[in-house]
Amino acid sequence: MEYTLQREHHTTRVHFYSFYFLIFFAFGSLFPLLPVYLKDSIGLSGSQIGMIMSISPVVMILIQPLWGILSDITQKPTVLLTIALTLAGVFGLVFSVLDTYAWLILVASMLAIVQSALIPLSDSISMNYVQKTKTEYGSIRLWGAVGFAVAVMTVGQLAGLFSMSMIFYSFAFILFVAVIFAYQLPNENKTMQISIKEGIKELSNVPRYFVFLFVAFLVLGPILANNIYFGIFVAELGGGLTGIGIAFLLAAGSEAPFMKFASSWIRKLGMMNILMMATFISSVRWFLYFIEPPLGVVYITTIAQGFSVGLFIPAALQYVRDLAPAAVGATAISLYSSVGNGLGNWFCTFLGGLILEAYSVLYVYLFFGILSSIALAVLAAMKIRMQKAAPV
Repeated sequence: MEYTLQREHHTTRVHFYSFYFLIFFAFGSLFPLLPVYLKDSIGLSGSQIGMIMSISPVVMILIQPLWGILSDITQKPTVLLTIALTLAGVFGLVFSVLDTYAWLILVASMLAIVQSALIPLSDSISMNYVQKTKTEYGSIRLWGAVGFAVAVMTVGQLAGLFSMSMIFYSFAFILFVAVIFAYQLPNENKTMQISIKEGIKELSNVPRYFVFLFVAFLVLGPILANNIYFGIFVAELGGGLTGIGIAFLLAAGSEAPFMKFASSWIRKLGMMNILMMATFISSVRWFLYFIEPPLGVVYITTIAQGFSVGLFIPAALQYVRDLAPAAVGATAISLYSSVGNGLGNWFCTFLGGLILEAYSVLYVYLFFGILSSIALAVLAAMKIRMQKAAPV
């Protein structure tokens, strides 16, 4: 009996690993190279590219909660997940045959609506499984980082050998394969009744929480928008599709080891120190890109992404959880995600497109560096205030 249970758990974990690898492989196939496709193959302007790429974070803020409500009502998250995966693949294929800006906007919006369901539903299913089996979410999510890193390199090579349309074909095909594994995930859903109004009222007693939301906006916005403009940046340095693939492989691949050791580093160095270090390194990286370093230097500095993403995100989640009263912990994390991953991402992606059109991609990174520097100053002020308030 015990052997049978262990075997079932092992099989389920393999399904999770495969699913996360595939879904992030699909993301890595399309989104890092999509701005390059829109610029070089379609001939869109910087502001048009920024508009299209900023649709997804806006949709995430508005539509993502509706998927959660639908999951709670139906209690069938795996069914919803397979539907969203299939539709995302279909819209990806439709995207590949369009060359009119208005139609690109429409299909990008439809793709964003179904794509916004993929990670929340996946994470909801995996978190319920993790809590039941006492395993670690990081061991599952790790395969997503691997899939993303491998995809950019692999699909970048295919796009160079054949055509840029390969990014859409790979995206769709991998999502269709992911449907097989999604349908085999545990069909469990934990309904959570959350009152946003009551949650915000409760959180209003913790001013530091809202200050940190501002920090998350300033730090996560550039980190996420970098996924949009990094390919254009590397291409302008002469990297080509192969260079873009190598850069993303190194950058995304560096996140995994930092995520693995994030908890121990936080315990050793302290939460605020880790947040400040990660923000400082992000800031330095953006300013370095502004001065147009050689491509080899860019490759070397991609490890900064591992440090900033791999440490800031786990530390920020823990900091939010520690700050918020237990009763509104879920609300606190939801708001944090909406502000950082949604609003910050949209703001930096949209304004980045305007800056790209008016100046160049170098000034996009100057903009990112300024935002991260402001965040660092706010974190430093928070730390000083905390030290003064601490009992002697």
